[in-house]
Amino acid sequence: MTNFLEGDGIDRRRFLKTAAATAALGVTPPLGWGLRSASAEPTGTLIPAKADQMILLWMAGGQCHTETWDPKVYTPFEPGMEPQAVGSTFRSIPTSLDGVSISEGLPECARVMHLGTLIKTFQPANLGHILHSRHQFHFHTGYVPPQTIHNPHLGAWIARARGPVQQGTPAFVDIGQRFNISAEDFEVKAFHTAGFLGDDFGPFFVPQPAEAVSAVQPPPGVSRRRFRERLERLHRLQALRARAAGADAAQVGEDYLKRIDAAYALMDSPAAKAFDLSLEPRESYEAYNTGRFGLGCLLARRLIEAGSRFIEVTTEYMPFQGWDTHEDGHARTAEMMALIDRPIARLIGDLEERKLLDRTLVVIATEFSRDMLIEGKPGEQVKDQVVVPDRLTEPKHYGAHRHFAGACSVVMFGGGVKRGFVYGETADERPFTTVRDPVSMIDLHATIYSLMGLPPYYGFVIEDRPVYVTEDGKGQPIQGVIA
Repeated sequence: MTNFLEGDGIDRRRFLKTAAATAALGVTPPLGWGLRSASAEPTGTLIPAKADQMILLWMAGGQCHTETWDPKVYTPFEPGMEPQAVGSTFRSIPTSLDGVSISEGLPECARVMHLGTLIKTFQPANLGHILHSRHQFHFHTGYVPPQTIHNPHLGAWIARARGPVQQGTPAFVDIGQRFNISAEDFEVKAFHTAGFLGDDFGPFFVPQPAEAVSAVQPPPGVSRRRFRERLERLHRLQALRARAAGADAAQVGEDYLKRIDAAYALMDSPAAKAFDLSLEPRESYEAYNTGRFGLGCLLARRLIEAGSRFIEVTTEYMPFQGWDTHEDGHARTAEMMALIDRPIARLIGDLEERKLLDRTLVVIATEFSRDMLIEGKPGEQVKDQVVVPDRLTEPKHYGAHRHFAGACSVVMFGGGVKRGFVYGETADERPFTTVRDPVSMIDLHATIYSLMGLPPYYGFVIEDRPVYVTEDGKGQPIQGVIA
């Protein structure tokens, strides 16, 4: 039998080269050439939005609230001290918001706190044995894994409902997360998709923001003319495939080609310049450049200006790295705060200066907090995953090591939230848990979606059952934080 790849002068080798070239533009063919986009009409209609665009700054790995946004009494390290004596391992400093202090490791962020809302009492769900990937899936989709359907990332929901602000610009961009680097890659990939909404609304991945411009250029050694020729071959291939396959398979191929054509158009669009960080003035570039996360914040600001709808910038999840501070908690947290402090403050300041902050929702969040002693929540503790000695004999024992779900900080700026506001209260004594105004995942999501113009009951019927942006469509926006 003659393989249809060989027809019309298209051999396997050239087909694979074409596929590789399109992958360089952030367009990768899933199994079976891809998922068809959702075609059903949504349940629920859009509501007036207070925000047009959103940036999620994801503190992957579990950022401790008492070491960052909600510090307690400072307890310096002393060899032989008992762990229960430790409050915060950093001093607190005043902020631009009267009466509110945050960690000394965040001095630049302290200067912009008057522009945002600090939620002290987000309570991650108790999912039993605590795993980062499960809680990250829950935050990004609103649903507890495992699920019988492929749930969309919240950025995909927003991209599906509202599209890009500027046509030709990717609606949903994910910055900073690499894959194939850890044992939990499969689980992390599971929520980095558009799920049943279809690949059209999935993320445009930029794992290395310093090299972002390469995402909108042909691969090295391939001219634009040759790249265009390869796309033409791929179109001819699809025509042959459509004649040999059924209508559904043909449509899937057409959907994939549509995404490739959009990626090709992006190369020559004004939006492509947003990916080229070399065009940023040197002073501004260096102000953001604390590393991959900092440059990710710079790229996010440029993409907001270019018209992307939803952007996630992550410190990147890798087990036992970043905010996953099972050991050397104090030292590692100091490193992470130095990584995020200046870029976040500069991002907020730049958006405010450009008069974009009022219509851009910026959310700083993490999957759960940390504590020296408690794994889980007070009264609902789960199996310990870290051994903490009875006496702290070395600096590596100093800091928050265990996964804590009794309270967690979320910081929100712009996009319809109050300026200079604190929501909720946590205990000043151990355990540093919520004492007033708890915020659940479902209601936090309802708040975010409502600000972006999606009611909590917005959704689709999938496999004969409705699926909403919030679980069962029952989320309630937190009116106290909305301006």
